[in-house]
Amino acid sequence: MIKRSLIIAVCFILTLPAVWAQTKGRIEGRVLDAAGQPLEKAAVTVVSQKTSSIHYELTTDTQGGFMQIGLPPGNYVVSAKKDGFAPSAKEIHVSIAETTTVDFSLKTVEVALEKTLSRADALFLRGNKFYAEQKYAEAADSYEEAIKLDVGNWRYFLNLGLARKKMNQAEEGLAAFLKAVELNPESYSVNKEAGESLAKAGRFSEAKPLYEKAAALSPGDADAPYNLGVCLINLGESEAALPQFQKAVELNPDYADAYYQLGTILIGQNRAADAVTALEKFLALAPGHEKAGLAKQLLEFLKK
Repeated sequence: MIKRSLIIAVCFILTLPAVWAQTKGRIEGRVLDAAGQPLEKAAVTVVSQKTSSIHYELTTDTQGGFMQIGLPPGNYVVSAKKDGFAPSAKEIHVSIAETTTVDFSLKTVEVALEKTLSRADALFLRGNKFYAEQKYAEAADSYEEAIKLDVGNWRYFLNLGLARKKMNQAEEGLAAFLKAVELNPESYSVNKEAGESLAKAGRFSEAKPLYEKAAALSPGDADAPYNLGVCLINLGESEAALPQFQKAVELNPDYADAYYQLGTILIGQNRAADAVTALEKFLALAPGHEKAGLAKQLLEFLKK
C-alpha cells in the first residue's frame, strides 16, 4: 500500500507542469536601442490590467532579452526603461499555453528630457497609489500633472479617464479615453473604456467601432463581444448582435446576462425552443437577477 501511494503521488506531481502549462501563458521579448543594438539591464515591468497585485519586475540580459512565465490569461501593460532613453509601454494580451512576444526600441534622450520624463512617471505612480486608496480626486490631479510633462503618454490619459469615471465626471473621462485611443489605438483597455463611455452617453454609432476594435484585440475576453452585442442591439442590429452573445457564452459558459440577451433575440426570430433554453440557463445562473421576473414571464409565454 505504501509503495502504491508513493507511485500515485509521484505521478500526480509529474502531471502538474502539464496542467499548469495549459492554464497559464508567458511573454518574452527584447529591448533594443534605435540602431537595433540590445540594451542590457533595462528595467521591464509587467502589470495586469485587472489587478495591480499581478506585477513583475524584470531585467534584460546581455542580448536585451526578457521572459516571464506563469501569467494568467488577460491584458497586461509591459513597460521598458533604461537610463539615457525615453521609456516605452505597450498593452498586450496573454492567452493560455501561448507565448506573447513584445519588443521595444528605445530612443535616446537628453538629460533634461530624461529628468522630465522621470518626474512625469513619478507623478503617474503617485496617482496610481491615490487611485488604489480610492482617493480619485488626488489621483486625477497627479495624472494631470504627469500629462503636463509628457503629453504623449497614453497610460496617463487612460488612468486619468478611469479616475474621472470613478468621480462620475463622464465628459471629462470620455475626453481622456478618446485621447488615449488617439495615442494608442491598439490598446484593448482604451478602446473598451472609450466605447463604454460613448455608449453610456447614448452615442452608440460612435461606440460601435471602438467595441469592434476591443473585441478584435482581446478575442479571449467574454466581455468584449458582450459589450459589442449590447451596442448593436441599441443600434437596432439584433441579427448582428446574436453571434456576439453566442461568442460571449462560448468564452464564458456562466455569462448570465449574455444568455438573457440571447433569449430575447431568439424570441424575435421565432426560435422558441432555443429561447427557452437560453432563458432557463439565465435563471439557473442568476435567479436573483433584476430581470429574472421578466425572464419567467417570457418562459411562461413561450411554453403555452
